[in-house]
Amino acid sequence: MKIRIKFAKQGAMKFIGHLDVMRYFQKAIRRADVDIRYSEGFSPHQIMSFAAPLGVGLTSNGEYLDIDVHSTDSSREMVDRLNKAMVEGFQILSYRRLPEEAKNAMSLVETADYTLVFRDGYEPEDLEEFFQSLKSFYDQESIVVTKKTKKGERELDLKPLIYKMKWGEVQRESGKPCIFMRVSTGSSDNLKPEMVMEACFQFMGKELQPFTFQVQREEVYGPDFVPLEDFGAEIEADEVSNEMCI
Repeated sequence: MKIRIKFAKQGAMKFIGHLDVMRYFQKAIRRADVDIRYSEGFSPHQIMSFAAPLGVGLTSNGEYLDIDVHSTDSSREMVDRLNKAMVEGFQILSYRRLPEEAKNAMSLVETADYTLVFRDGYEPEDLEEFFQSLKSFYDQESIVVTKKTKKGERELDLKPLIYKMKWGEVQRESGKPCIFMRVSTGSSDNLKPEMVMEACFQFMGKELQPFTFQVQREEVYGPDFVPLEDFGAEIEADEVSNEMCI
């Protein structure tokens, strides 16, 4: 059966790259005694795939991992077992069964939510003035930037790729006013929040310094802005008992 796991990546784990995260989860899944399926052949490996790998230095409350298992306990039991195998900085948030015909998480990704806060020492002198300038930037009919590609440079309008943007609300983790944005994500139109803020600073006549913002991914969506988590269903304890009886 197919399982979708949602997890958070916080603290020092933001410095761990995607390949190391993948290797870590392979070990953690073994420690948690998950009955995961392995591929066939001379070099069997766990059947797993991640959705939209997170960049180094970013934190997240909405990362996703799909696995195939032979059998499973309830969602509550599996979340507890996996969290006992996690190191500080990783937290399992949900464990859900997917329909057999479900596509893997990576192929579904279309949109993601991010919050950004100024790092200490990088805050503007007048935050309200900055937010007013940010509003003027976002209210433009188009936001055209020059994007470097393997084939050279091309102009790109960011505005259609920014589905929502707001600012001023306090981020729970940092206690600071943040910038929220929902942007296009995935294989076709992948917009990084850093590119949006770089265009914003250029609009203001300023240069965006490296490490100005701490970026956090909040959620990842499939088609029609459905969170990837919602493509699966909780596994109840009585379901597991009934399957064992069968």
